[in-house]
Amino acid sequence: MKKSIAILTGGGPAPGINTVIASIAKVFLKDGYKVIGIHEGYKGLFAYKPSVTVFDFITCDKIMNQGGSFLKMSRHKPKNNEFRTDFFVKNNVKLLVTIGGDDTASTANRIAKFLSENNISIQNIHVPKTIDNDLPLPEGSPTFGYQTAKETGVKIATTVYEDARTSGNWFVVSAMGREAGHLAFGIGAACHYPMIIIPEMFDKARISFDRIINLIISSILKRKILRINYGAVIISEGVFHFMTDTEIKATGINFTFDDHGHPELGNVSKAHIFNMLLQRKLKELNIKVKSRPVELGYELRCVIPTAFDLLYCSLLGIGVKQLFDKGKTGCMVTSDPKGDISPLYMKDVEDENGKVKPRLVDINCQKSQLVLRNNLHFIYERDYEAAKQFVKNPEEFDFFKILNWD
Repeated sequence: MKKSIAILTGGGPAPGINTVIASIAKVFLKDGYKVIGIHEGYKGLFAYKPSVTVFDFITCDKIMNQGGSFLKMSRHKPKNNEFRTDFFVKNNVKLLVTIGGDDTASTANRIAKFLSENNISIQNIHVPKTIDNDLPLPEGSPTFGYQTAKETGVKIATTVYEDARTSGNWFVVSAMGREAGHLAFGIGAACHYPMIIIPEMFDKARISFDRIINLIISSILKRKILRINYGAVIISEGVFHFMTDTEIKATGINFTFDDHGHPELGNVSKAHIFNMLLQRKLKELNIKVKSRPVELGYELRCVIPTAFDLLYCSLLGIGVKQLFDKGKTGCMVTSDPKGDISPLYMKDVEDENGKVKPRLVDINCQKSQLVLRNNLHFIYERDYEAAKQFVKNPEEFDFFKILNWD
């Protein structure tokens, strides 16, 4: 029976998925393998009648530079009792390629262990994907999709900033990101936004809505002192990861709740929440500033990949074949800035609970400090006297005191 490989995609979309799929399929087709694409991720893999596509060169060529994912995606995380061997045996599968984040990768390892226990030997190689850039890849290697999402975000954020200048308003922009603020920082730094707020900035102070809003107002006050009546702030939605349900409910925003009583944050714009809280505080302070919310989220995930990701994803796809030929398994494929391919083993990046540790923004590196201390607008001790024409207690809005920084 002809040897085959199986490819599936998990989690949410990111620019470059189709480039990865097509690149993998092309190099394996060239070597005589049957290439099976599984729709709906792990849900499809263990379905009794899985929906699949058997790839040929023409299909690969067609989807190579398209946004979105040709293979339908799913966030389904199967339990051990869902695992079955029939798909792998029936199709003589020698390699399972998973494209996704840390959950998708760890599930692939569980499946490989299950198959081994049932005397079925296959390799599994993971291609790390997320626009959040928060997987612990080697220094200088982004997760694929991040650079394209950032570039698209910069185009939108630049237009938003121009609107602020034109209309004399402020905009509160929220960008995707779970625990890490790479996307918000990258967009805000590129656009010279006067305030960037990411979770990593709170390395010496607890994240709270009060501190976030005071940072925004610090920027508004500084710009008023400079006689600039407009501006924009970008906030990583990852700050919510560090807040309790009680804090989130206390905002007074009208949430829906899941079966466990947790606020369903996915059903409401994070920018709307921040903007409402900002408007309340500005009203208390009698500061007349108009602000509007803008969400940078789903519209970044399915855009056409930029040149960077088109090449990067091609290298990752071809790299899967290189690692496979070397007998590598239980690893992620990585490509360094030179284009050299290396395996990154899951066991080397997992914590004691088997969870992949996120890669955070290095808040103390020179790049971060240059941007945060020089590009942003905020008040500090030298501005107190000038700020008193707008607020009674300017020290409450001191950037360094809010963050407990020196």
